[in-house]
Amino acid sequence: MNRLEFINTGLAIVGLSHFESDISMKTDPQLLIGKGSPKLVGKNYALLPEADKAFREMSAAAQKQGITLKVVSSYRSFEKQKSIWNRKFLRFKNEGMSDGAAIAKIIEYSTLPGTSRHHWGTDLDIIDAGPAEEGDVLLTEKFHGNGPYNTLREWMEMYAQDYGFLLPYTKDELRSGFKYEPWHYSYAPKSIPMLMQYLELDHKELIYSSDLNGRSGLDQEFLASYIKSHVMGINPSLL
Repeated sequence: MNRLEFINTGLAIVGLSHFESDISMKTDPQLLIGKGSPKLVGKNYALLPEADKAFREMSAAAQKQGITLKVVSSYRSFEKQKSIWNRKFLRFKNEGMSDGAAIAKIIEYSTLPGTSRHHWGTDLDIIDAGPAEEGDVLLTEKFHGNGPYNTLREWMEMYAQDYGFLLPYTKDELRSGFKYEPWHYSYAPKSIPMLMQYLELDHKELIYSSDLNGRSGLDQEFLASYIKSHVMGINPSLL
């Protein structure tokens, strides 16, 4: 019985009480949107202590198979996500896109600040440190076929769930929202209850920032649609 069976079936004795306590434990809403000072740990990355422990155990297992897990991105603050958003918005505007088109292009892969799973300290983007890095490492083709991270992807698909990690943005063509990301994994025992609480927030109020590019197009109607299609458009096992 792996670690996530208690999440998927609710029948496992081991881990069930821990999961229930996580559901009942409330997180400061400011931390859920990437603000405040979360208690994070890790070497060359930042995760919640529970997620870090599981990640180190998974890394040790992968290492025995010749795979060296390397974190490309983990925790991101609201300000960091905003800088990513603003930079991309300006780039697409300079390419001649309208505000709406620029926003639509950004949310193929990047989130609005205040809505990123990376705010929680539960999610991380990983590659295999073994192959030489060339250009953008987070490209789908590098995780398939003859790509340098194909072996990593195959190992993660087989074993990551044994350590509590699931892929939010799967290859399922019926899934809405962000495009397939074979590099992005979420520590489910913590991210599931955090998402449950996150969905209860007033998102318009919490993500507002006077220097957020394109903010005039981010009205309540857009946000409601975005939360449904993108924030909730994930692997059903993480809902």
